[in-house]
Amino acid sequence: MTQTLRRMQKKRAAGDGGFTLVELLVVVVIIGVLVAIAVPMYLNYRKGAANKSAESDVRAAVSAVEQFYTENGNAYPADGSSTADKLIFGTTASGATATGGTPQTATLSPQNSMQYKNNGASYRICGMNSDGKTIYVYDSAVGGSVKKATVQTDLGACIASATP
Repeated sequence: MTQTLRRMQKKRAAGDGGFTLVELLVVVVIIGVLVAIAVPMYLNYRKGAANKSAESDVRAAVSAVEQFYTENGNAYPADGSSTADKLIFGTTASGATATGGTPQTATLSPQNSMQYKNNGASYRICGMNSDGKTIYVYDSAVGGSVKKATVQTDLGACIASATP
């Protein structure tokens, strides 16, 4: 009898190599909870990165405008809107071609768009990322850093507005 029990225990121990259905279900539930937490966080991270790229592009455009101003007899460039991947500052507001060097270019990150408005003694740059839906603005009359636009819903309204 004892030998029979030992043989049965050995047989059973040799056959126990897998997981039970309950253990597998617990693992699947844990993975599901982790995915439910991670996916929204990842999407927010991507949205934040898209917004930061638009803000960075506006900063780069400010540098390009100031470089143009310095090289072209203290004249700001003419108004402009971005093309597919850049915003080129090549003529002064009076229509004269850049005289003190090459035209300045602000390269845009993918899916970003930007507009520039010459206001005579100052200028305004607005930029946004199509994914982020947040507009960033720099107004040289106010100075300071690039800020989020508070009211505007599109670049045209941002450029025309007097408030950041």
